[in-house]
Amino acid sequence: MIKKSAISLLLVLTLFFGFAQVIEASNLERDNENYISLPKFLEKLSNKHSVFFSYKAKDVVNTVLNPNDYNYKNLSKVITKLEQTTRFTFEHLGDKYYVIYNKKPRAKAIANSLDEKGVNSTLEIKDMKLQNTIKGTVTDADTGGPLPGANVSIKGTAQGTITDFDGKYMLSATQLPVTLVFSSTGFESQEVEVSSSSSPVNVALKSGLALDKIVLVGNRAKPRTVLESPVPVDNISARELAISAQPEVDKMLSYRVPSFNSTNQTISDATAHFDPSELRNLGPSRTLVLINGKRKNQSALVYVNETPGRGEVGVDMKSIPASAIERIEVLRDGASAQYGSDAIAGVINIILKEKPKQTTINLGSGVTSQGDGFRYNADINTGFTFGDDGYFNVTAEFYHQDYTNRAGEPGNDLLFGNIFGDSSLLDGTHPWIQANPDLGMIVGQPEYDKFGLSFNSGIPYNDNKAEFYVFGSLQQRNGTSFALYRAPYWITDDFGLLTPPGQAYNGFQPTFETDIRDNTLSIGNRWEMFNGWKVDLSYTFGRNAVDYTIGNTINPSLGANSPTTFNPGGYSFKNDIGNLDISKSFGDVSISFGSEVRSEQFVTKAGEPASYSNGGAQSFPGLRPENALREKRSNIGVYGGIDWDASEQLLVGGAVRYEDYSDFGNNVSWKINARYLLPEKKGAIRASINTGFRAPSLHQIYLSNIQTLQLADGTIGQQGTFNNADPVIIDPIAGLGVPQLDAEESFNIAAGFTYKFTPRFTVSIDYYNIRVDDRVLFTNPLGFDGDDTSTNAVEQVLLDNNIGNITFFVNAVDTKTQGIDLVANYRGIELGSGKLTVNAAFNWNKTDLDGTISVPDKILNAGYTDIFNREEQSRITTARPNLKGVLGLEYELGKWFFALNNTYFGKVTWRHPSTPGFDQTFAGKIVTDFSASYEVSKSVSAKVSINNLLDTYPDEINTFGDFGTDLGGRFRYPWEVNQFGFNGMTLSAGLTFKL
Repeated sequence: MIKKSAISLLLVLTLFFGFAQVIEASNLERDNENYISLPKFLEKLSNKHSVFFSYKAKDVVNTVLNPNDYNYKNLSKVITKLEQTTRFTFEHLGDKYYVIYNKKPRAKAIANSLDEKGVNSTLEIKDMKLQNTIKGTVTDADTGGPLPGANVSIKGTAQGTITDFDGKYMLSATQLPVTLVFSSTGFESQEVEVSSSSSPVNVALKSGLALDKIVLVGNRAKPRTVLESPVPVDNISARELAISAQPEVDKMLSYRVPSFNSTNQTISDATAHFDPSELRNLGPSRTLVLINGKRKNQSALVYVNETPGRGEVGVDMKSIPASAIERIEVLRDGASAQYGSDAIAGVINIILKEKPKQTTINLGSGVTSQGDGFRYNADINTGFTFGDDGYFNVTAEFYHQDYTNRAGEPGNDLLFGNIFGDSSLLDGTHPWIQANPDLGMIVGQPEYDKFGLSFNSGIPYNDNKAEFYVFGSLQQRNGTSFALYRAPYWITDDFGLLTPPGQAYNGFQPTFETDIRDNTLSIGNRWEMFNGWKVDLSYTFGRNAVDYTIGNTINPSLGANSPTTFNPGGYSFKNDIGNLDISKSFGDVSISFGSEVRSEQFVTKAGEPASYSNGGAQSFPGLRPENALREKRSNIGVYGGIDWDASEQLLVGGAVRYEDYSDFGNNVSWKINARYLLPEKKGAIRASINTGFRAPSLHQIYLSNIQTLQLADGTIGQQGTFNNADPVIIDPIAGLGVPQLDAEESFNIAAGFTYKFTPRFTVSIDYYNIRVDDRVLFTNPLGFDGDDTSTNAVEQVLLDNNIGNITFFVNAVDTKTQGIDLVANYRGIELGSGKLTVNAAFNWNKTDLDGTISVPDKILNAGYTDIFNREEQSRITTARPNLKGVLGLEYELGKWFFALNNTYFGKVTWRHPSTPGFDQTFAGKIVTDFSASYEVSKSVSAKVSINNLLDTYPDEINTFGDFGTDLGGRFRYPWEVNQFGFNGMTLSAGLTFKL
């Protein structure tokens, strides 16, 4: 099926390229019929080769030429012929800057007024008697930093210059007043009337149309704008992220990028402290995260609880301070051929801030409308420059949040009423239930404190042709979440260990506490060798660790000798990565190649004996010595890529990558893409086809533990997860005969269209179709079959290990995901005395199981035909919204800034493991966020925000006697499937100081 799809798409791409070439030939034929002015031709050269020309309009404006006479791919050939056929000389200042002057008299024409860095190419032509010199600085309005390479021109002429690396410029005018036009790729143009040259003319350019922004992700050879990229890329600035007023990066992205999902989790052990996030609903494992283009380490945790992303491993997105981020690039296309494993759904590249113009301090606080979930935060971003453009940027942050509680109030306990056969629990007449109709539950976001530090530094040398760089981060989070309340009819005695003296025993609320550490460090050197070869050599270290503490609980088997706080163990994961990337542009052809060497280590630490002995601590039995391990693996990857600008309009590219893993084998991935620019660069047609893969994580191969939870038969008991190296799982005689985990493989087709209707209004639409084969699954629990007359192979394993259920990882299913992304932006709409910006985005996504689920023979022969039941299937197909849309309105009025953001979360469906009649679909809802900020002074601004302005909640869970996803009414809102959490309205306020 994949081969047929590949052949079909290759045929489509062939037709596409042929059609594009016909269009190109037609356009060239029309151009040949008309001569154009030299300034217009120079503008074409600037756009094509990313170079800048400085000249006096009076000299060049009347010169015309036929572009077809200069149709060389190599810029030097074009320059040489221009010097042969015109009366001008082109002086190359180095890098990408040229000065144009008359050949006669040369001695008088050459100016010596280049700035001290040798970059600003403004000329002072002595015999032209220019008298007005305009100077100033161009900065980025969002960051306050200098904006190098910005164009500064005199309106109505072709006279202009560009800013140097400090954003400075100098331009001479024969007379005043004049209107200066300031422009830069990715920013809105600005016009300023200048009537005097006595004082500097300083301008701050605001972030412009998304299509004009330069991105680094998705192309190994050279940066391109979003419009020029052959694959869809979102470029989201720090300012745009902050508009959502969400407290953390994963939630900021969720409310900005419709195809990205992340929500608060609850009653799910450590998962509640990480919150699984994913692109295109393909699971956390299939999105690659980069920091400054370098691979970010995965977390130490496997999401094994009943939440979206169950059985997956992702990156700890909470570990990255938002105030350290310059922008985030989201590549919405498969990229394994360029970046290796995990990049099936796409790539998120987080770019850190470099040169701060000032120190920025943010203070904030918030609380829900229910009066809980109180939070406060403080962060500082600062730094300094040194030497020739060296920089050091550092960010420190602290964040605290209290827990929230949105538990149900069933007024009875159907779960334990049926287990114990107690009618007083079923009808709610039990005295404890009458006093505690919520069954003592705390269901909501966890409480935690977060401390973070991030830095980014670079030291350019060799005339800025090389740079030594180092960046990294440290973070610690200490959190507390809650387990199921142990009612006195469930655990009948605490031996006086938890109950205050003189009070009657009333049950207890176990806590699940985490100590999470995440640290990364990248160090490298990039330089330009002879003949334009660019090299980047780097080393990256990453580590994530989580240690657990189980509090306010007991081990009943130890009686009065039981501790009330336990160390049940923990997990850690680390990687060491070496990268070598080499690239060069040969005119219209750019090539890139390189290698990545990576080693990984996964560690499981056993808990103290009291945490696991004889059933273990209530809520989370500790990790046993047989669970403890330290496993390693390594892999090496090599890749190569090529981009060919076949013409000014047509780009064709490809990449191939080979990976060899020490544990499961090797893989070859490839990618072909193309992009055709529409006339006047108003839009583009793009398409790609690629294969990808995801290596099973070390966590999935080696994870093993024992948990207390609701078993498959509805009772509460012990469930064991056994790893893929354990004879219990893989041994075909003594075990279950499960095959060794292998890599997932994917096949991705994508095509899209983007168009700039006006300089301020752009639209893009992309279709994608992703097939993933041999997807690694975490099985549903397998328990006793209810037949007491015999013992099958699965039951024998349960008896031998004293557990009621068993789960494991296995390659078992193929999936097909398809969808549409639509993005539209309309900026700078004049409305009253202010300007309105409208941002709209939409994602439709559908995932289906493709074919039957593979059940290992021994398990199938034991009578277990379903290892991935309806409930588990729904976590892949319906646990996340299939429709999601964002409509954001931003209004700037003087010192005021208002933002109204509406996010539509489509329906989700929870499926009962075996009975369709108990399924429930939760309707789509709109969440509205509002914020207003005021610039008190140049140094101080204030902001108020209301998240979930209309206090919207998901539909409530239907209560069934089968004790489904509501656990007997304990959960009021859905948690196994999730749209946007259930905290309700949150009000917050903050201050920003710029020093």
